[in-house]
Amino acid sequence: MRMRIFVGLFALFLISVYSVQAQTTAAPSPPMGWNSWNHFACKVTAADVRGAANAIASNGMKDAGYIYVNVDDCWQAGRDEQGRIVPNRNFGDMKALADYVHSKGLKFGIYSSPGPETCAGFTGSYQHEEQDAQTYAEWGVDYLKYDWCSASQVYPVSQIREVYEKMHQALQKTGRPIVFSLCEYGWDLVWRWGKDVGGNLWRTTGDIQDRYESMSTIGFGQAGLEAFAGPGHWNDPDMLEIGNGGMRHDEYITHMTLWCLLAAPLLAGNDLTHVTPEDSAILLNKEAIAVDQDAKGLQGHRVSAEGPLEVWAKPLADGSVAVGLFSRAGAFPVKVNFKDLGFTGSVHVRDLWAHKDLGSFENDFTAQVPRHGAVMLRVSK
Repeated sequence: MRMRIFVGLFALFLISVYSVQAQTTAAPSPPMGWNSWNHFACKVTAADVRGAANAIASNGMKDAGYIYVNVDDCWQAGRDEQGRIVPNRNFGDMKALADYVHSKGLKFGIYSSPGPETCAGFTGSYQHEEQDAQTYAEWGVDYLKYDWCSASQVYPVSQIREVYEKMHQALQKTGRPIVFSLCEYGWDLVWRWGKDVGGNLWRTTGDIQDRYESMSTIGFGQAGLEAFAGPGHWNDPDMLEIGNGGMRHDEYITHMTLWCLLAAPLLAGNDLTHVTPEDSAILLNKEAIAVDQDAKGLQGHRVSAEGPLEVWAKPLADGSVAVGLFSRAGAFPVKVNFKDLGFTGSVHVRDLWAHKDLGSFENDFTAQVPRHGAVMLRVSK
């Protein structure tokens, strides 16, 4: 009897270890790619997705690390006689679409809900979790965004953890590595338990909008959540709005700077077939992206705040520190004290947006920051 109990406990231990390893392997760094919702919403078609894949493969985004091409809501048509989920006429053969994305050296993502319907009223995965997970695996899906929405009609919020764990187990059962993105708007302090139910990333907030007030409230509101992020499990302040036209250039600079310091997933949400050179330069800033993707896997934290002026820092694997200087109001000088970064003596400062070494400094550094703008630095001994 003791031997049977030991064997059973050891089996559970191995399953737990495998689950953690699979989770970390699936998203060792914050996922990067593109999602259809912010620009196309329910007008998205397979042609739009192919267009995004073509653009990523040819415009430098793939080389910069953007590898996921994710279909959001509005692709479902219902279920066939066997209960299998089927795509609507805007998509047709979903496996063929996944194969096309894979042929570009990219990965394919999809969207569902644990409720009967998605946010836009399309078919969800309620009572079909294992069947849908297996279908996704057969199609070649690499990423699942799982959006709570109508789940509130059939589950109390007190069961939110069990509901997400159910789909996690279904995905695990397929044997295919699929990044699991929990979309539940930060309810029930998800950052405390998202990792435990198999989440690779979890939304910490409501939906972002292409406005400075929305982006800044969400981004700066991530302060204090840094303890819950790391390789395989990331806080998700929602997708990027860069290129959708609702913010000024300096505001999009703030958007990218803040998301990179936060080690946030970088999922572009614009029409990649029509991008201005200015917006492309923001999305393709490899020095900023390197901060986001840094091997140490730390989320940045707020170092100081004085009214509308904030300083954020993110320790990096090579011993340097990425720093963001922000003004949430007008144009002002913003100062960072090096002792707040753990440095004494002379340090080297590089501007990651100007791609320019600024020289050596002692004690502190001050930069003029535009209204709603940001300066991004790399500080090292």
